[in-house]
Order: sequence, then structure tokens, then C-alpha cells
Amino acid sequence: MSASPDHATVLSKATAILDAFTVDDRTVPLAELVRRTGLHKATVHRLANELVGLRLLDREPDGYRLGGGLFELGMRASAERGLLELAMPFLQDLYERTHEIVHLGVREGTDVVYVAKIGGHRQARTPSRVGGRMPMHCTGIGKVLLAHAGDDLRREVLSGPLVRRTPHTVVAPGALRRQLDAALETGVAFEYEESTVGLVCVAAPVLGPGGEPVAAISVAGPSPRFRPDTHVAALRAAATALGGVLARRDARS
Repeated sequence: MSASPDHATVLSKATAILDAFTVDDRTVPLAELVRRTGLHKATVHRLANELVGLRLLDREPDGYRLGGGLFELGMRASAERGLLELAMPFLQDLYERTHEIVHLGVREGTDVVYVAKIGGHRQARTPSRVGGRMPMHCTGIGKVLLAHAGDDLRREVLSGPLVRRTPHTVVAPGALRRQLDAALETGVAFEYEESTVGLVCVAAPVLGPGGEPVAAISVAGPSPRFRPDTHVAALRAAATALGGVLARRDARS
């Protein structure tokens, strides 16, 4: 993500350096950080080294990567931490039942943010990663959350640009609206190679006491062999059970 070249404070400059890292980055060379932030090379070099000292960045032979201290701060601040702690037993049980990739995701704006991902060593290749995000319209989790969302959010997504990530991505608003209506009726949403070629997915919402979507769980696998309809019952059971636990927690608080 690019930052504005006009940074007034040291804090804003340091934040711009941290924000310059994308979800797909492992290490980023100094020259690339300079390009992404628009800051002077000497400024980036000095602040990056200070961030290394604070454990917010790690220095590697070919550049910098986000440090363990940043992860620890993020975990302390994460609103989803309590959700993840309660959800993990259900996600692990669902993985044991299906032996396929299991995701937990929440909505942020018009994107899905992945809170957890469980999979084996020989699973299908997926674009998702913990902390990463994807557009709602091309993922099972996103579609099922959108189906249970309010009319304003639906209109925003359906009227906005629906980016075509693969040849199978649904980019016609009418077709997507029909999928959302079906997901609302059946309680599950399907994705057929819409976020990445070769991946099929089914997702169910985790609903709060008032029927609002708190999160969603999905099961995904490779398109040549994965049959999402065979996992609907186990998926629904996990999502419903997690919703019940969250409701009881909220009632006690």
C-alpha cells in the first residue's frame, strides 16, 4: 500500500513504512520501501533500523520483514482474538471430519479478513492467509456474510465494481444477487473457482443472537475431487454451535 509523500511527524513516517508491507510480502528491499512510501532513502533507512530495534521489523540480507513484536501487539489489540479462541475447537473438529481446508473469516468493509486457516500438508493451493483479505463477492465466506448483511451493504457491493479474479468470478450483479438470495434461503454459499482457479468452497454464517452475521466458516478443496455439498451438514453444525457459544458468552457479559 502506498503512503502519501507528505508526512508531518516521525510517527506518521514510521507508520508509512509499516503500512508499505503487503500481505504477500516476505522481505522488502530498502529501495522498494522508499518507492512505496515516497520518503527519502536516508529517512527510511534510519527509521527502519529504529523499528528493528523495537522488534517491529526484522532485518534480512535482502531487506526487511515485519517483526514478531508487531504480531504480538496485533494479537493484544485484535477484536477477533476472543472469537478465535472460542472458534478453534469447532474449526479443529470440522477439519477432523472433512480433512479439507477450514477457514474462519469476518467482514471488514466490503472485504473478508481471514482470522484462522487450518489445513494439511497436501491441501489445495489457496490465496487465503491469516490476516489476509479478499473481496466478498468472489469467496464463499464473503457471499454468505453478504447474504445475511443489511440492504445498504448489499447495494454497495452490487453497485460497485465486481473485480474478475478468475474466468469463473461472478461479475454480473443480477447473477450475484441470485446467489445471495439462495444463500439466505439455504444457509450456505458456494464458490466454484471464483477466487482462484482449482479451488471450490462452501461457507456457512456464524449468527449472533439477533441473526446478525458475526463471522463465517468455510470448507474448501481442489475442484477435481472436492464435493462441497457433502460437507454442508458438518459445516452448518460447526457454525451453529459456535454461534451458540458466542451467544452464551455475550449473555454472561
